[in-house]
Amino acid sequence: MSSTTNAGATGAAVGVDALTLDERISLGSGATFWTTVGIPRAGVPSLSLCDGPHGIRKQTGTGEAFGIASSTPATCFPTASALASSWDVDLLEEVGRAIGLEAIDQDVNVVLGPGVNMKRNPLCGRNFEYYSEDPLLAGKLAAAWIRGVQSTGTGTSLKHFALNNQELGRMTVDVRVDERALHEYYLPAFEIAVKEAAPTTVMCAYNRVEGVYCSDNAPLLRRILRERWGFQGAIMTDWGALHDRVAAYEAGLDLEMPGGSGTHDPEVRAAIDTGRLDPALVDESAARVLALAEATSGRDRARVPADMAERHHELARRAAAESAVLLKNERGRLPLAPGGRVAVIGELAETPRYQGTGSSLVTPTRLESLLDGVRRYAEVEFAPGYRLADRPDEPLLAQAVALAEHADRVIVCVGLTEIYESEGFDRRHMRIPSNQIALLEALAPLADRVVLVLCGGSAIEMPWESSASGILHMQLGGQAAGAAAADLLFGAANPSGRLAETYPVAYGDVVSASYYDASTAQAPYLESMFVGYRYFSSVGRPVRYPFGFGLSYTTFEYTDLRVERRGEDGVDVTFTVTNAGDRAGAEVAQVYVAPRTGGAHRPAVELKGFAKVRLEPGGRRTLRIVLDARSFAIFEPARGDWVVEAGDYEIRVAASVEDVRLRSTVRLEGVDPRRSTASAWYYDLDGVPDIDDFLTVHEPYPVLEAPRRGTYDLGSSIAEMKDSGLVGRMVYRQMERLVAKGLGRRDEDDVTYQMILHSTAGLPLRSMMRMSPSAMSPRLAQFLVDAANGRTWRGLWRLIRGGAS
Repeated sequence: MSSTTNAGATGAAVGVDALTLDERISLGSGATFWTTVGIPRAGVPSLSLCDGPHGIRKQTGTGEAFGIASSTPATCFPTASALASSWDVDLLEEVGRAIGLEAIDQDVNVVLGPGVNMKRNPLCGRNFEYYSEDPLLAGKLAAAWIRGVQSTGTGTSLKHFALNNQELGRMTVDVRVDERALHEYYLPAFEIAVKEAAPTTVMCAYNRVEGVYCSDNAPLLRRILRERWGFQGAIMTDWGALHDRVAAYEAGLDLEMPGGSGTHDPEVRAAIDTGRLDPALVDESAARVLALAEATSGRDRARVPADMAERHHELARRAAAESAVLLKNERGRLPLAPGGRVAVIGELAETPRYQGTGSSLVTPTRLESLLDGVRRYAEVEFAPGYRLADRPDEPLLAQAVALAEHADRVIVCVGLTEIYESEGFDRRHMRIPSNQIALLEALAPLADRVVLVLCGGSAIEMPWESSASGILHMQLGGQAAGAAAADLLFGAANPSGRLAETYPVAYGDVVSASYYDASTAQAPYLESMFVGYRYFSSVGRPVRYPFGFGLSYTTFEYTDLRVERRGEDGVDVTFTVTNAGDRAGAEVAQVYVAPRTGGAHRPAVELKGFAKVRLEPGGRRTLRIVLDARSFAIFEPARGDWVVEAGDYEIRVAASVEDVRLRSTVRLEGVDPRRSTASAWYYDLDGVPDIDDFLTVHEPYPVLEAPRRGTYDLGSSIAEMKDSGLVGRMVYRQMERLVAKGLGRRDEDDVTYQMILHSTAGLPLRSMMRMSPSAMSPRLAQFLVDAANGRTWRGLWRLIRGGAS
């Protein structure tokens, strides 16, 4: 067996000077859908890239049409949304290392992850791929995961940079955000990961920010990512996210993916020859791609253990258990005693939902359902209770109720099914399927004997919470989630997960609920940085479960708080955590800062530190959390920099954002808060912000509307054109047929069909031309634009004659 994962790759450095100009240009685009350009003459290897935030997804087919095909088996770990609830940086690093080893085993050089976009709204269809609504937590966990993967020599790709917080119109939507929210809320997770873990690559998002596509966005890529944060790795596009190749070079972008069309090489060469593009920028990008090749090739297969599949399955099981959150446990109903008989109800207990759908879909090496897990501890009687398709089934419901009525212990498994959350489209609401709600309502009279196991990658409404005495949330726990759930239900493991996002009482309580999905063209972030617990804590609005919440089978006490100044604007927070119960367990200690300066309007509290500590019964540990100046600072737009306002800051040591155990106040010197321009804020948080409020802190900008007849261009998508007329409708229907043909099925309730249709139809035509040139030629794309704009005969004439646009 070869000791390297790339034929001919030695890891030896290759300099830009060894390449011709055309070869340097060629390194700026991929070779195929999943590989980069290799230059054998100069010893430059072609790199293999693949999706993999929670497991390797190396496709066995070309995937050129949609980027979705069957993949080789790999360990399916819990998704980011679940792992975040572990609050365990060591665990994230261990999972990352395991994924890096599996990448070596499958000849993958760069794993496309992690995703650290903020969970701005619970309806974002891709929230299961993101860690948290809090940037500190997301950044620290992402940095740990990156360190783990890269410790094996495998590369990573921090994504999606930046402000990719919705699936609706994600390919083209223009995000407008005020500077303080950008720097204080939406960018810090990326900044932490870049500075603490140095990812080999960063992936730019599809969307526009302040009117400029991310691939061309010099303020984001060059000035913030490279100059301010010091990122030295390669910047690549999301698949099909390139807008203008010359502008992208100028912005600091290095690699366009996917590749294979060679569309931009002549364009770049012509731009250099005519003086429009400085060749030094191409040289800089080529050098970064060469450095990426050097860093991620030549890895030793001897590092891959022979029993890797079994080891990693057990790691996945432990990770799922560490990430699970015990939400409710009335009268100590949990844990259940092993042995005897137990009724298990719910189709999801037999057909598990353990990961999300889309580009992160992993083919697991093995799969354990909740039924599999419970059978290790007790005899099981099972009733499905509902079908995965959200249709009522009275016989199934009656059978489940009858089983529960004759059982002393009832485990019910409910949650979000595949069609309810996916890449490519946003959720329509925060409810679980109605047939599952009907089951819970029917079982409500038996609540004292019922425990619920929940699955799903996003926050859900839970008006049926009283239908059970215990609720264990497994989220999307990976291939071993069923076994892990049973370990927790029967006390072999102690729940130690804490929520990484707020669970509101109802979607209408979310600050952006009334305008989140109002337009596919433009998304003004009217709420600024007031997202999740930052909003709910500031306005005092009650929630179902607060950020950081989670129960345990033991109890923890907090004592001996000491807050000491550290330098000019830093603080050391020291306290002791004691396990006061009779079971071993782990506690997540959280440190929040509540400003009392009377200056800039800002969230009432913000997470600024955390630590997970494991203790035996009676055990105690003294923890020290270091808060630096940034823990207290705000971004001052007028200065373009961070400042600390003079005044008091309350330090809160807590078990959740609402469960504060210890408090102390520290006074810091700094700028006079009355003289800070950031102190002029724009709404009083009494109601939903509106565009007039927003414009008091954001420069005026052209308000974009969805394209209409007469305004379509090559940046428009087939989805936008489908209502433009006969041709638009015909093309969209043809796309539906092509997707169905590629999958071998067409089902409106099939999540893969919907995901591929939304993702492909939402691509700008210029991206479709590059990603699938055989299906979308430049002439055909221009004809579609002409037809959508009401100039069908002109477009048809030019299509036949081959005329230019």
